[in-house]
Amino acid sequence: MVTFKHYLDHNIFRKVSEVADEMQLMACVVGGYVRDCFLGRGDKNDIDIAVVGSGIDFAHAVAAGLSPAPEVKFFKNFGTAMIQYQEWKVEFVGARKESYRSDSRKPLVEDGSLEDDQKRRDFTINAMAFDLRKDHFGELIDPFFGMKDLEDKIIRTPLDPDLTFSDDPLRMMRAIRFATQLDFTIEPECYSAISRNTNRLGIVSMERVVDELNFIIQSPKPSRGFRMLDETGLLTLIFPELLDLKGVETIDGKGHKDNFYHTLAVLDNISRTSDNLWLRWSALLHDIAKPATKKFVPGIGWTFYAHDYKGSKMVSKLFRRLKLPLNEKMKFVEKMVLLHLRPIVLAEDTVRDSAVRRLLFDAGDDVDELMLLCEADITSKNPAKVKNFLENFEIVRRKLIEIEEKDKLRNWQPPITGDLIMKTFGIPPSRQIGEIKEVITEAILDGSIPNEFEAAFQLMLEEGKKHGLIPPGS
Repeated sequence: MVTFKHYLDHNIFRKVSEVADEMQLMACVVGGYVRDCFLGRGDKNDIDIAVVGSGIDFAHAVAAGLSPAPEVKFFKNFGTAMIQYQEWKVEFVGARKESYRSDSRKPLVEDGSLEDDQKRRDFTINAMAFDLRKDHFGELIDPFFGMKDLEDKIIRTPLDPDLTFSDDPLRMMRAIRFATQLDFTIEPECYSAISRNTNRLGIVSMERVVDELNFIIQSPKPSRGFRMLDETGLLTLIFPELLDLKGVETIDGKGHKDNFYHTLAVLDNISRTSDNLWLRWSALLHDIAKPATKKFVPGIGWTFYAHDYKGSKMVSKLFRRLKLPLNEKMKFVEKMVLLHLRPIVLAEDTVRDSAVRRLLFDAGDDVDELMLLCEADITSKNPAKVKNFLENFEIVRRKLIEIEEKDKLRNWQPPITGDLIMKTFGIPPSRQIGEIKEVITEAILDGSIPNEFEAAFQLMLEEGKKHGLIPPGS
């Protein structure tokens, strides 16, 4: 019998094996750890142990035999327990079989055999187990041929896929997630079953759905996942606004690009240069307002005026519906969507210092991510056009560095504050203060005065006179 003891050489596995023999119970490593060992993937320090017996009692016995003994956190209602030992997170669960109600993905659970436990797993590649009993230590238990599916790069359910997906509809998202992450193919009947069961996704919380969506977005090539979400019908339920980008309309022989596939290309491009989840979300949403702003203008063609501004306004509504964080991460995406055209406009024209100053002022510390997004937004099939854009972006980048070193405008605040204006002229808060500050800010960004206090203070006095304001005692 072939064994895989070399994947089980840490003390934690030996201790589990000892306790299994002492308690005369079967215990196995199951799920993702086994899969990732064969894939050579991940840190592999997150372990699930299935016990044919009480997972909680077993966890306490394992913890008692370790030094120092870790705390056992257990959840009696679920029959699970967890310990943190050195860098290892180990979860114990009693082997179980499950049945489902039609209106919930939370199963009715009862004790079961290891075979029952493997049957309830989502996919064959996650149903493999390493035996930890002393006489069988390291043997692979693979009743559904998960190893072959790993070799063939196939996502397949252990049981009837219609039953699997109807029972727990989140598994449809997980199938697409694993296929995208691992560059696997979903077995045809399994793929068809997703399309047949899409409406079942309605019983799953949006938080859980978006967790899987984020895994897809963080994959090496996210477009594969979004194409599958589209083909199976899941995208219609999750993210219909994205589907609104689909299609090409032609008037007078002039058509616009398909903004759905353009968006997926931008998302893939950004995924090659950045691991930032929220920058990837920015790529996904950068053209989200194009359907709402699309207009055909005779003599010009298709226009999408202000889609950057309107798109940034859509972000908070989308984040609320998708249960995404409504904090600085959302504000970052709003900023990226709002500013995504600015470097492109600079790259199309002569790069003026004043325009670069404004970009630094508005983008702040996020200017580098903005430049990555704009470079990713170039999806033309014309190599000369792409080369020209990228060369101009390099000019913009150099200008950003030069002007930042000279004018220090990243996260800059104007040298004249509202308090100083009120104190200088002896006036209460008023609209005039904002107008004077705006003139000073614009003058610095335009380069008509240096970014220095004395020059700004002098301009404040001049603007004050225009408003009939004179410092007391002058």
